[in-house]
Amino acid sequence: MSASRAFSDFAGRVAKLSGHPVAFALGAACVVAWAVSGPYFRFSDTWELVINTGTTIVTFLMVFLIQNSQNRDGAAIQAKLDELIRASAAQNRYIGIEHLTEEELDDLRQRCETRGRAERLDDAEEAANEAEARGREKAARAAARVS
Repeated sequence: MSASRAFSDFAGRVAKLSGHPVAFALGAACVVAWAVSGPYFRFSDTWELVINTGTTIVTFLMVFLIQNSQNRDGAAIQAKLDELIRASAAQNRYIGIEHLTEEELDDLRQRCETRGRAERLDDAEEAANEAEARGREKAARAAARVS
C-alpha cells in the first residue's frame, strides 16, 4: 500500500471518527476534567499550558486530516458531476471548469445568470401569451353562446 493511500485511509477514518458524537463527548470530558483539576494545581501556568498545548496540537493535526478528506470528497463529487454533464444533454464545455481562475469563473457565472434570467423572461412571456390566448378563446365561446 502506498504512503498516499495509507494516509488517505487514515485521514478518512480520523475524520469520520472525529465527527462522531462520542468524540465530542470525549473532548468535552477532557475539558471538564482539566477545569475541575484547576484548584488541585492552583490554576498554575503549567495547568493552563496543558490545555493550550493540547488543543493547539489537536487543532493543527486535524486541519490536515480534515482537509485531505474534503479534497478527496470534492474531487469525487466533481468527477460525478462531470460524468452527469457528459452523459446528459447539458453542455460538455462545463466539464473541468473547477480549474479556471476566479475571474473566469465569475465571468462564466455571470453569463449563466444572464441566460437564466432571459429564459425566465421568455417563460413568463410565453405564459402570458398562453393566458391571453385562453382568455380570447373563453370570450369567443361566451360570445358564441350569447349569439
